[in-house]
Amino acid sequence: MNEGVVVGVDIGGTKVLAGVVDDEGRVSHTALRTTPGRRVVTSRVEDALVEAIVEAAGGESLVGVGVAAAGFVDSAGERVMFAPHLPWQGEPLKDLLEGRLGCPVGLDNDANCAARAEARYGAARGAGSALMVTMGTGIGGAVLLDGRVVRGANGMAGEFGHMQVVPDGQPCECGRRGCWEQYSSGNALVRNARALMVEQPSVLNDMTDGNPEQITGPMVTSAAEQGDLVAHRAFASVGHWLGVGVANLVAALDPEVVVIGGGVSSAGDRLLEPARDALRRTLVGAEHRRIPGVVAAELGPRAGMIGAALLVS
Repeated sequence: MNEGVVVGVDIGGTKVLAGVVDDEGRVSHTALRTTPGRRVVTSRVEDALVEAIVEAAGGESLVGVGVAAAGFVDSAGERVMFAPHLPWQGEPLKDLLEGRLGCPVGLDNDANCAARAEARYGAARGAGSALMVTMGTGIGGAVLLDGRVVRGANGMAGEFGHMQVVPDGQPCECGRRGCWEQYSSGNALVRNARALMVEQPSVLNDMTDGNPEQITGPMVTSAAEQGDLVAHRAFASVGHWLGVGVANLVAALDPEVVVIGGGVSSAGDRLLEPARDALRRTLVGAEHRRIPGVVAAELGPRAGMIGAALLVS
């Protein structure tokens, strides 16, 4: 007799992705909804979550639901304190969903959930300590020590993207300057390519009819795959700064492995090789220690959903 299913759900700025996750981390019966946005009443966001969860469950009873949220989750795992692309501010999401779904609900930050998934089933499998760095529009991350996610006093550990790496550097959306994600992220990749394409010929000119403002991250990746020098230089810069930031984290936490996830990580060694080189050159005491591997995440865009399910299974 089927005793029910566990559903993991990942909610970010653009979409809600839910799926049934089994004990081996395999995902089935996924459901997708569009995120309502940040200028709506919060109940509309919860409606989208519940609809995706119920559709994914496909009529089966719910054993539990785990939610990976793109935002700050409190240390108790009960409230989303702030989400840059959603209307939540101190939203008691765990209680609200438990009331609507009638089952236990687990809640955490999306990067923490991705790290749990990579530690159980992916690139950090078997490591006692690991760092997860997620590279998308900005940078997020998570810390795993002794096999457990370190959430911090406020539940906000792992916000690596807002470490300052360049004093008085590029302005950041957070209101400060010189944050790491301004030099190593999807946005940084596009900004680099826009600046470089006016200096030398590039296939990006053909892709955008010569308008740098039309450049997107996937365009830069496509250009790099065609051997375009501008795209390669853009990735080299982002990779270099990735390594510089990782060196700071390794100096502080000394992990066994550093896992790079998020959309930008799909570039593979084009991004990771300059990062590894910068890590070797800038890490304090590099010649006297084992430098951790810098590896690509293995679970792709489903990592958050899989890790969320681990909160209740």
